[in-house]
Amino acid sequence: MDVLDLGLRRVVVPTAVGPIVVRAGRSSGSPVATVLLHGAAGSWRTWMPMIAASDDLRLPLSDVIALDLPGWGETPGPVPDPADLAVAVAAVARALGYPRWRIVGHSLGGVVALDVAARFPRETVAVGVISPSGAGARTVTRRPLAGALRLPWLAGMVVAMRVLRLLGPLAGPLLRLLRRTGALRGLARPLFRHPESVDRAVTDALANEIRPTAFLAAVRLSRHHDDGVWRRILCPVRSVRGEHDVFVAASDARAWARLMRDYDDRELPGSGHFAHVEQPAATLRALREVWAAHRAPADGRRRRHGSRATTV
Repeated sequence: MDVLDLGLRRVVVPTAVGPIVVRAGRSSGSPVATVLLHGAAGSWRTWMPMIAASDDLRLPLSDVIALDLPGWGETPGPVPDPADLAVAVAAVARALGYPRWRIVGHSLGGVVALDVAARFPRETVAVGVISPSGAGARTVTRRPLAGALRLPWLAGMVVAMRVLRLLGPLAGPLLRLLRRTGALRGLARPLFRHPESVDRAVTDALANEIRPTAFLAAVRLSRHHDDGVWRRILCPVRSVRGEHDVFVAASDARAWARLMRDYDDRELPGSGHFAHVEQPAATLRALREVWAAHRAPADGRRRRHGSRATTV
């Protein structure tokens, strides 16, 4: 499967944080874009299984804008400040002719998606987040000991990225060796509940996207993120996370429900951190309200679903 099979084209959009490479297409004539934001150690390609699954379900995702965020994929770094990145994402959608958007983000991309919705509340019709990085993840950098106790796998990944950065040019050959020997699939176990069932092309693509400098820059910038800005979000926010996700704290959902007007959190059995890769059809169904949304609420009435975990 490639970009042409999915009906997408490669576009480079100039923004205030530099050129951003996107895959866009599948136009339906709607004024609402479907913006997809990958996480750290990823690229737009992590969305390919979900886009393909939407076609199989005959509920095709349309008006897609799948970005390579700065520092990953084909978009050059450096990793920008989150506020600047949110403005750049909105600028990309507008440059491609969309005055409004639904926005879906995974992990780090989930935080960016919420920042976009907070800064552009009237233009954002819905937000979907998949295993978003919350306060629990930031504890790893703010208070390393407490963070290691709370999310040991994430703390270990931060340490691994620091080691890879220290290795410099030797890191690439090491990762390629691990990929050739199959060891990389074992190291991917924290990311996936069942890594042996994931297409090897996916794990190989993730290996190519291990960018220690970009990853650590994103971690550093996130330390001082103000989640309070999310109180400005007017649209529905739907969250899904894998039941076996070792990178997201369960307490994050409860904190977010207190911040957002219309928030719902669902738990997906049998998945890890990359639910949209392991179970793309189930992820699509869990976020069905996001795909169905066409406009933001007309008023500021508070409608809170709460932080219950719903199995889908």
